[in-house]
Amino acid sequence: MEREAQFIGQSTAFLDAVERASRAAAVRRPVLVIGERGTGKELIAQRLHHLSPRWGEPLVTLNCAALPETLIEAELFGHEAGAFTGATRARAGRFEEADRGTLFLDELGNLSMAAQERLLRAIEYGEVVRIGSSRAMTVDVRIVAATNANLPRMAAEGTFRADLLDRLSFEVITLPPLRAREGDVYELADFYGRRMASELEWDRWPGFSAAAMAALEAYEWPGNVRELRNVVERAVYRWGDENGPVGEVVFDPFASAWAMQGAVEPAAPPPAREPELPPAPSGSLRDAVDAHERGLLVETLERLRWNQRKVAGALGLTYDQLRHCLKKHGLHQKRE
Repeated sequence: MEREAQFIGQSTAFLDAVERASRAAAVRRPVLVIGERGTGKELIAQRLHHLSPRWGEPLVTLNCAALPETLIEAELFGHEAGAFTGATRARAGRFEEADRGTLFLDELGNLSMAAQERLLRAIEYGEVVRIGSSRAMTVDVRIVAATNANLPRMAAEGTFRADLLDRLSFEVITLPPLRAREGDVYELADFYGRRMASELEWDRWPGFSAAAMAALEAYEWPGNVRELRNVVERAVYRWGDENGPVGEVVFDPFASAWAMQGAVEPAAPPPAREPELPPAPSGSLRDAVDAHERGLLVETLERLRWNQRKVAGALGLTYDQLRHCLKKHGLHQKRE
């Protein structure tokens, strides 16, 4: 598992997950790591292994989504020569390779029911049987599994074994998405920006302009840290000027003036409806202005899904001015 074990961030949600992994490392029990794509599940698996008593033994990885269903069992448990077409020689499986160490099963939700049954037996009894063999081999393996699937729901629907889920969930570490890690976008962007500048052999790191950093912090990051790294490194590489702060960030690398040629144009979005403002009160002009201001705030908040930085930009306010308006109209506690 070739990854750089960099834990960058200062948000409470992120540090809590890292601390939980550190505490679980010393225990031999299985650990289940849950998180969206790009949140760093592989790094948590590395931490669980390297802080455990097994740190000097193998850390073996199997991406359960990268192999067809017919080969996953052979990869996990190995096979004897002639066990199936193409098996010209015997081969050890990942369980044997990870003996006395850690086996990291990524994308666990993709395992077939047959593979789940054999995995449960291996965890329960510490024994594996190669495909085509009748001889059980004893292995000592610590299981760390990761997924972005909702395993409890899959178990309820019958697509994931409930007894296997029970065995794997001694400890469950849920990684927060980047959009929930307050302050970490700046830390990560600066780290990856500096590293890319060093790779490009720049003499100095000029940082990002205020507008570029504001754009980075306002973005939702559906691909989380992995996406941020690509966006930041691409921005530094394309900027190419170490004497001025990076001022342009492209979130979609496929964006192009020519991208839509020969393709079906997307349907035009429906026109934005005018906000339904409350009727002006019969009192003073100040009351009428306040009612209009509150209605505009509510409409913009709902349209931008309560992303306060985006709302402030849309209304031409600073973040502090928006917070003052929200407090004034009693909206500051609705989504906090």
